[in-house]
Amino acid sequence: MEHIIFPDASRERQLPFYLAAEEYLARNFSEDFFFHWRVGPTVIFGRNQDMEAEADAGYCRREGIRMFRRKSGGGCVYADMGNLMLSAVTTGSDRPFLFDRFMSTLALALRRLDIDAWPSGRNDILVSGRKISGSAVYGIGNRNIIHATLLYDADLEKMQKALTPSPRKLASKGIASVRQRVANISGLTELGIDEIGSSLAGFFCRGDRILTGSDTDLINEIMKTYLDDRFIRQGNLYGNTEKNMPV
Repeated sequence: MEHIIFPDASRERQLPFYLAAEEYLARNFSEDFFFHWRVGPTVIFGRNQDMEAEADAGYCRREGIRMFRRKSGGGCVYADMGNLMLSAVTTGSDRPFLFDRFMSTLALALRRLDIDAWPSGRNDILVSGRKISGSAVYGIGNRNIIHATLLYDADLEKMQKALTPSPRKLASKGIASVRQRVANISGLTELGIDEIGSSLAGFFCRGDRILTGSDTDLINEIMKTYLDDRFIRQGNLYGNTEKNMPV
């Protein structure tokens, strides 16, 4: 894999930029890529999720928490600057295998940092029975886009207030609240969040690729599809032409 570096890497960008970057790399290149990123307080919905059922929109508006929809399936997640977001773009037709390999590799990379992380179920990574990472994948032809969260020092109280899954969904996981299920890893390591990101990039990648201003211009064009209000509110606006695996 190559590690993607964006121009003006210190610039704060909103979540749709990074989702669009994944899509841009999948559509225009054949190599495998990895990058990590962070955003301000944001709720991200799966492709077909009911926003009203999964999040407290009023609370999010009052607290300045942005809300966006991604093009992969899976559950609703909360991100902030204490949450390290991970993206991988790979090639191959066996999407479940490639996804499992990514999850196993991520867990192994964390164990190499003395964080006792193990894959669980289809899309989670746990430490001592609590979720520190969740992932989703979707495909564009034979290209696969995998994105994952990694809770470092996220605001778990704000997360619990922003996310409102049904009691039935929580009960199916044997828990009473979002906060009960998740944990940060900041107390498990002396490494800072940027050091964690650099370490993961070094584990996954053999070299860097620095994108250009022309690349970001094209990413910004794709980003418009994520900002379309009909897509954010209704989901699945663009039909079912791209294979989606809700994990």
